[in-house]
Amino acid sequence: MTNVLMVLSAASYLTLADETQHPTGVWAEEFLEPYRIFTEAGWKVQVASPAGVAPTFDAISLSEGGVGSAERLADFETRIVDLQSVLQHPLRLDAVNASDYDVIFYPGGHGPMEDLAVDDNSGQLIVEAVKSNTTLGVLCHAPAALLAANDKATGEWALKGRKMTGFANTEEELGGLADKVKWLVETRLVELGADYSKAAEPFAPYVVVDGALYTGQNPASSVAVAERIVADKS
Repeated sequence: MTNVLMVLSAASYLTLADETQHPTGVWAEEFLEPYRIFTEAGWKVQVASPAGVAPTFDAISLSEGGVGSAERLADFETRIVDLQSVLQHPLRLDAVNASDYDVIFYPGGHGPMEDLAVDDNSGQLIVEAVKSNTTLGVLCHAPAALLAANDKATGEWALKGRKMTGFANTEEELGGLADKVKWLVETRLVELGADYSKAAEPFAPYVVVDGALYTGQNPASSVAVAERIVADKS
């Protein structure tokens, strides 16, 4: 059986440049759709977070406007209720080992910019995954978690030169937070040496695959990146 670890942010807010707290968390679609796709493939999925804290879902990602329709919102809400036993008791991130999993997957939302971007346990999990060529999926704002992947053996960023995508600066601008956040995902990835690319149009589905590294640009890429992982490992 294929074993999957989904690493979720434990943050319920993002600290902005003016030090105010912007409510956020995990973007619901980015967890729910890959979780569905992985479990429908017959894969075993476990969830982990910093200190084993239950995740907070971004309220906008559980609004009719955020999901696109009342029907889809009702579906998401039902699925979250059904998964409470999973969501309320995540594994502690400092207690998991990359070698126990075939796939490690990071959903986004602004939450990872607050905690996973500076979480050494997450960073070393990613380093181990890269070194062992474990399938690593990273979606939307979750490439923020890649920033902590410093290889202690070499002193370098473990993803330097790798092809990837992530939430684009233009998308952050359209979302209204680009001039309020302390840093932008696209900018930081490029600064660290990523070979970054994005879709021609904001919020269009876009997936980049570089070996065992699978990245999706935005929420609309949630299904595509998960389905690509399943297809490639089947």
